[in-house]
This record gives sequence, C-alpha cells and structure tokens, in this order.
Amino acid sequence: MTWSGGYTCACCDEVHQGGFPAIGFDAPAFWWDDMADAEGHELTSDTCVIPGVGFFVRAVLSIPVLDAVDDFEWGVWVSQSETNFLRLSSAGADATPGEETFGWLSNDLPGYEPSTLDLKTAVIQQAEGWRPLLEVEPTDHPLSVEQREGITVARVRELVAPFLTED
Repeated sequence: MTWSGGYTCACCDEVHQGGFPAIGFDAPAFWWDDMADAEGHELTSDTCVIPGVGFFVRAVLSIPVLDAVDDFEWGVWVSQSETNFLRLSSAGADATPGEETFGWLSNDLPGYEPSTLDLKTAVIQQAEGWRPLLEVEPTDHPLSVEQREGITVARVRELVAPFLTED
C-alpha cells in the first residue's frame, strides 16, 4: 500500500502533493491566544516562553512507516530547562549536533490514549538551522511503541484524518 495523490490541508485549504503531510502544532498545549500581549510571554515559530509555566522549543517527532519510503512527522513542542532553552535558542545556538537534553512532550497528539502530554523525551540537537529531533522515552505508551517499531500507511491515514481531507 502506498500513499497516493494529494490532499487538501485543513489548515490552509490548499492542495499539497507528495509524501506524507507533516502535522504541526502552532504552540505548546499550555499557550492561550490571550497570552500574546501579556508581559514576558513570547511565542515564535521555534520558541515559546510562558512565565511561571516553562520554556519550550519546537521539534520533529519522526515515526517510521513500514510500508512506505518516507517517515511520518509530527511538528511538536517540548519543554526545556531555562538553562538549556537560553543556550539552545540564542543566536548561533550553542549546541552540538547529536547533543541530547531532557524535555517533556508539550502537545496532546490525537489518535493516542492515554494522552501524549508530558511524556518524557530526549531532544536531539541537529545542525544549526534545523529543528531538533525528538525521541520518546522507551515505554509501553502507544506513541513510544510506534516510534520504535513503526506504523503502516493505514495508521498514518488514521492519524492525519482529523487534519486533512484526501482529494
């Protein structure tokens, strides 16, 4: 079974062609739109600061697809300690590719029970200009199992169904 044809994106209403759509979240689950104007709160495409709650970076959680060439990717947010956040998000990012830091998954991904919110993860730095990769702690949580063992195209279709309509 292969992924065929394009799909209409539920977010932008445009038709996209090619491999699997990556499903991304605009912010961590802890961000509310009314925070945008609050002092000390900041949300960019790659970082988020919520005073009293935490520091977050955007990362890529990749899941192998057993019956396809491409992996399926979630664009998610993950917490970082203040020290790691400041070091990794500063201009020129003072991170070494392959370096790992600890973080809590900060989005609740649809299609998983129990919730994926606050799963333990390893945040793996990539070369400058690339978002870090995320590895879920090896447990029996369905997301962790799927990241280790892979999923099928049929499962990808289940996961993207809430976000897309196929053409």
